Amino acid sequence: MVNVAIIGATGYTGEELVDILLRHPDVRIKNLSAKIDKAEDFSKIFPRFKGKINLVCDEPNLEEIITTCDVIFLALPHTISMGMVPKLLKANKKVIDLSADYRLKDIKTYEKFYQTKHKDKLNLTQAIYGLPEIYRVKIKKARFISNPGCYPTVSILALAPVVSLGIAKLDSIIIDAKSGVTGAGRKIVENFLYAEINENFKAYKVNMHQHAPEINQEVSKLASQNLKVTFVPHLLPLNRGILATVYVKRAKGSKRQNLVSLYKKFYRKEPFVRIKQEGSFPMLKDVVGGNFCDIGIKEDTDNIIIIAAIDNLLKGAAGQAVQNMNIMCGFPEKAGLV
Repeated sequence: MVNVAIIGATGYTGEELVDILLRHPDVRIKNLSAKIDKAEDFSKIFPRFKGKINLVCDEPNLEEIITTCDVIFLALPHTISMGMVPKLLKANKKVIDLSADYRLKDIKTYEKFYQTKHKDKLNLTQAIYGLPEIYRVKIKKARFISNPGCYPTVSILALAPVVSLGIAKLDSIIIDAKSGVTGAGRKIVENFLYAEINENFKAYKVNMHQHAPEINQEVSKLASQNLKVTFVPHLLPLNRGILATVYVKRAKGSKRQNLVSLYKKFYRKEPFVRIKQEGSFPMLKDVVGGNFCDIGIKEDTDNIIIIAAIDNLLKGAAGQAVQNMNIMCGFPEKAGLV
């Protein structure tokens, strides 16, 4: 049994973490905190938890958290976590950061896309990128996990087999991704108001989204060479879910084989990746509310189309964070998630 703290518990991701961890057989939630006007019962902030949890949510008190907790989830806005991580790691706590503060290994790239100086270069090198399907062995030994972004999770899982096995023409990758509005976090911004989103659909941050360098970093590792994808995100008039359609050309001279079978073999041991049958493709309603990534593949001569879907708040955030905790702590990987 481990004692857990969630810092940033009032955001969409923090709320999902509470929901998952209340079902987890090996976890006790001991501390909930957030940037908040006044201390308040968590079940008053979120009435759906009434009778399920009896904790007060207050401003973060790191000394108290360090004293009472073994694992700390940081469900915070970007640029905030790096002010807390050094103290938590110095106290020998297991830390899972859901922000982007430790995902990008190139500091200049981080500072360009997040418009702030990085304050913790030392621990940046220690953070393990928490995509279990690729880095499970490292995650098992880790004390500090940088949880991937939602768009990178779906994009990397869609691309990993064809990139790592030399099937994709690496300069041809185009990712056309659509996300529900919760991907932007719980905040009041004009662009995310109901009247702006409802009955509307748009592209945004075209080929300049902050998740693009994260995708490039990880896909480049799989390819063993530097590459740059074309990434175009879109905002759906929905609460949650991401569907990504990925277009790639087949590399010249690559071995012809059934890609559905190849994907099934590549992910055969992965409990949260489901490959669709030939001619079948994922829908958001298949994955929303679960920690799964569903993938469908279509090949036409030299063109490959990969369609992948996840819940951005679960496999794209809170669910994946708990999956990482399970691996780090030696719990069954599906604990709390199915």
